[in-house]
Amino acid sequence: MAKRVFMIVLDSVGIGEMPDAYLWGDEGSNTIRSCSKDPNYYLPNAEAYGLFNLEGIDDLKGVNLPKDLDVKALAKKPSFVARMAEASKGKDTTTGHWEMAGLISQEPMPTFPDGFPDELLDEFSKRTGRKVLCNKPYSGTEVIKDYGKEACETGALIVYTSADSVFQIAAHEAVVPVEELYRYCEIARELCTGKYGVGRVIARPFEGEWPYTRTVRRHDFSLVPPRKTILNYISEAGKDVLAIGKINDIFAGSGVTKMIRTINNPDGIERTLEWMDLDFDGLCFVNLVDTDMIYGHRNDVPGYAKAISYFDSKLPEIVAKLRPDDILFITADHGCDPGTPSTDHSREYVGVMGIGDPLKKDVNLGTRSTFADTGATILDYLGVEGKVEGVSYLKDILR
Repeated sequence: MAKRVFMIVLDSVGIGEMPDAYLWGDEGSNTIRSCSKDPNYYLPNAEAYGLFNLEGIDDLKGVNLPKDLDVKALAKKPSFVARMAEASKGKDTTTGHWEMAGLISQEPMPTFPDGFPDELLDEFSKRTGRKVLCNKPYSGTEVIKDYGKEACETGALIVYTSADSVFQIAAHEAVVPVEELYRYCEIARELCTGKYGVGRVIARPFEGEWPYTRTVRRHDFSLVPPRKTILNYISEAGKDVLAIGKINDIFAGSGVTKMIRTINNPDGIERTLEWMDLDFDGLCFVNLVDTDMIYGHRNDVPGYAKAISYFDSKLPEIVAKLRPDDILFITADHGCDPGTPSTDHSREYVGVMGIGDPLKKDVNLGTRSTFADTGATILDYLGVEGKVEGVSYLKDILR
């Protein structure tokens, strides 16, 4: 009998610092708490499904909600919640998604706080035939403001990084057509292996006049996961793995049977609603990136609060499309607290909120030791065998 699982990742919506946050310079980080201080914050549906029963954010119940609102009446299906600790050595998109898919990264991916070494960039320039500008950790919007004119005048590529394990390449679309930029990223991906094996090579096209605007044609070129994830096991079992947003990029297509890219969160939500009408057997894996890319890294608290509130407003529509055997998991991959001075990801717990008719009512699993428990649970529910890290909690949530 066909079963469908939907997993929606609200990119970077952390729920409080982990015990080792001090090792990452992230003491005091709590992404959702920072958002709760803004008047745009409004999460009645998340509260109805139990998110704020979790340790560390239970005092956020009722924030910005009308006193006469019957929150419990908003929950139309049974649900569970859990607070998930990250076991991987990292706090970035790749390690977070790989872990929730059952693969814990024991070694951190390399970062380059002083820029990339000459031997790497010399070979990159030789292979692309273009000069390189910048080669520093930089804000994506500031780097095109500071180096964009020279890049347009000379045809050079802007190469920069961040606190994450990324090799980013920016170019004006009128100077370097986007398909050519993607080809350069493929060259960089070939070169960035071993000690230079960054988690992602990212195309960052921009357009217009100075100070320029980044376009929606960003594209990530990720490492192939070193071991099988739940995506591989599900597809190898003859079931479907549907990827919405940047999921296909994060897993380098490994295990994905059907994919679609999106331009922003509203688009990703609409594609999800459309694909909920499809008859499939397996997993639909969704990433909604605006919270991280547009608001978290820019310390835009009002924008972040609006984005998560918009998702909350669409949650009833998503839940209404769940079929009797469907389970919806809503989670995150790391934090990116917009209320701290840092513009980088933050080492935080994330929440998992599960909704669906097969579930017991109002279950709180407390704190789990790894995101991978969710991946193991999804395999368990779909009846798929797979050797992944993590322990299934299906028996605790299934009625």
